[in-house]
Amino acid sequence: MIFENSAYYDREQFFKLEKPYGTFYFGEKYILSEMHEGVHFDWPMVKDLLNDIEAYYENETKLAYISNRIHSYSRDPHNWQKLSALNFIVASAIVIYNDMAYLNATLEKRFSKESIKRCQCLNEAIEWVLDLKEFN
Repeated sequence: MIFENSAYYDREQFFKLEKPYGTFYFGEKYILSEMHEGVHFDWPMVKDLLNDIEAYYENETKLAYISNRIHSYSRDPHNWQKLSALNFIVASAIVIYNDMAYLNATLEKRFSKESIKRCQCLNEAIEWVLDLKEFN
C-alpha cells in the first residue's frame, strides 16, 4: 500500500520530499521511504537524503525509519553500519510484499546494530514504530 493511500497519512502532517530515486515522508517520529522501481540506493544518495533530514529536523532528533518497499530496488546492506554511526535512528521497519524482499530484509537485519522489524503490511510497521519505548 502506498503511504498516501493509508489512514496514517492524514493523522499528522508530513513533509513530502520527492527525490529522483524515491519519495520520503518526514513525520514527528519517523521517516517513511518509498523508493522508485529499479533504483540502486547507494551511499551518495543516502548522504543526499541525510542532508535533507538534517536541514528539516535541525536538532538532535531521535527517529524511526520505515522502508515501504512497494517497488523492487537494491541497496548496499553495509549502509546500515554507516547510518548506525550517526546515532539518530532508533529502529527501522521494513514493509515487505514478496519473498525476495523478505530475504533482502533478513540480510540487512544482520548488518544493522539497531532493531529492524520485518513487517507484512504498512499498518504493522507504523504501529510498531509508534509503540517504541523511545517515543512513549
